[in-house]
Amino acid sequence: MKKKKKSFPKKPALVLTAAALLLVGSTVGSTRAALTYYSENYSAQMNMQSIGVSLLENDKVVSSRDYVSNNEWKGTSEGTLLTDLLGKDETFTPGKKYNEAISVKNSGTIDTFVRVIITKSWQDEKGNKNTNLSPDLIELNFLTDNGWEIAKDQSCQSEQSDQYKERTVLYYTKALKAGKPTPALSDTLRINPSIASDVTKVPKGKTITYTYKYNGYTFHIDAEVDAVQTHNAKDAIKSAWGVDVNVSDDETTLSLQ
Repeated sequence: MKKKKKSFPKKPALVLTAAALLLVGSTVGSTRAALTYYSENYSAQMNMQSIGVSLLENDKVVSSRDYVSNNEWKGTSEGTLLTDLLGKDETFTPGKKYNEAISVKNSGTIDTFVRVIITKSWQDEKGNKNTNLSPDLIELNFLTDNGWEIAKDQSCQSEQSDQYKERTVLYYTKALKAGKPTPALSDTLRINPSIASDVTKVPKGKTITYTYKYNGYTFHIDAEVDAVQTHNAKDAIKSAWGVDVNVSDDETTLSLQ
């Protein structure tokens, strides 16, 4: 008797990306942010059944995308991050913790598993990364006692830390019900105050010039959100994300291998 071959979508993932930038320099008080999103191309075999995902910042929807049918989408929105980071007339202060709760909502009509990839970097005025500046000084405080789990082998904690030093990959280990949000994967954001003391002293005759290493750079946070249907989740996750996970028989929880 031949075994029936499992059928699952080749790319059953919905992806959103969000980018946040904050000007760091002599006029640290101003902020600017930009948000983009994109979706994967889907296999024609896939029955999407209104899969949808939204990115939330401090309980507010920043971006969302919901699939309807025939490659049509509804509820698509764009927004900006960090717009409420500072109060009126407030100046950004390195070392101060700011509220930054990032979470995900299932805005579709089927249960999903979700992951988030956070990427941190420093960029110049032209958007070029400076890999000599430390992303560790961009401190997003992660919460991992509420269902979120950091995949260390895919993140800056892995043995290939040079390859992954800018990113942290988090999986929500419970199936996310339609219409429901996850707990926050982070709660605060701060820039390590050591950026203000990373200075080079250059004497020239009777004049001494101080050059701040991080002056004029922006910190950049990327949040990429993926949603995968729970049906045949183990195979779907392997196909969409290229990783192996264990999924419970009732497809309500996953664990990293």
